Amino acid sequence: MTETGAKFLPRPTPETAHWWESCRAGQLLVQRCKDCSAHQFYPRVICSSCMGEALEWTRAAGFGKVLTYTICRVPVAAAYAADLPYVVALVQLEEGPTMMCNIVECDPEAVVSGMSVEVVFETRTEEITLPQFRPLEATPSE
Repeated sequence: MTETGAKFLPRPTPETAHWWESCRAGQLLVQRCKDCSAHQFYPRVICSSCMGEALEWTRAAGFGKVLTYTICRVPVAAAYAADLPYVVALVQLEEGPTMMCNIVECDPEAVVSGMSVEVVFETRTEEITLPQFRPLEATPSE
């Protein structure tokens, strides 16, 4: 991670560059293995289920459920003080993978495990746009 404007930012790698490009375009992608059909996140060069190398990018629906979360009340650095309190959560996507992210656009005290959420994107720099999740008022239709 790098520190730009005092907030920490991830560093894209060759394995993650396409994913960061998709976030800038407002699309959430996950990898799917052509051999075993498993979806995975974070981006890797091999399938975490079968160790296959036939991976493709697929667009995620952008919906998930909060598995667990914490409300941060003490900033990790001075640049985050204005954001307090904020929620860091593990969200399980409909496709199966789990992502660590922030839950935004709601009162932190309203977040609960099992809450349905949808992806939104926060542009931090020209290169980095972060996927975040907000509460979903209605369950998406199947």
